[in-house]
Amino acid sequence: MKTLVLDTCHKYIVAGCFEDDKCLSSWNEWAWKQQSERFFEVLDNCMKKAGWECDQIDQIILTDGPGSYTGERIAMTFAKVLCTQKPIDLYTIPTYLIFAGKNNGEVILDARSNRVYCGICENGKLISESIKTLDEVKEDQENGVHIMGDSYLLGNEKEDIDLAANFMAVKDAWKKVTNVHTLTPHYLKSKEELVK
Repeated sequence: MKTLVLDTCHKYIVAGCFEDDKCLSSWNEWAWKQQSERFFEVLDNCMKKAGWECDQIDQIILTDGPGSYTGERIAMTFAKVLCTQKPIDLYTIPTYLIFAGKNNGEVILDARSNRVYCGICENGKLISESIKTLDEVKEDQENGVHIMGDSYLLGNEKEDIDLAANFMAVKDAWKKVTNVHTLTPHYLKSKEELVK
């Protein structure tokens, strides 16, 4: 089974080629606001290193958000086009899970304006999500909550995470897309936006 994993939702471009759960090649590149320019080069490099052609892919796993408006659409558009050309199984996972893997705690992703998307993760599953201020997350950390993801926003050291490998670590959270044409990115709205 040849599995391609993809993420362009947040600040990285992540691509990985796995065959029967074994990693043949992977790429985790910081590409904030450059995902659209870099995506196809990264994907091409990753596929060449694995010795794959697009028509050999059996399944694609991609993040569906939250993240940047444009970033969420890059890998998703590629996957949707490919999956309409060939019978390829398509699955999604929340962006938080590639940062958490099987670890327990709170994943934060920069939402700008002193706010972050927050996902509470336990054993490879997303339990809940919200939008918080950095002050609220600092309070969580002070209360002993393990903060992952963009924890450098709190002054923590940047963690070295194998984002591609975490796609495979959270297999139980993969959600099968039954109709590729109806797949849309997941946006998390703040309480203020929901009230309007």
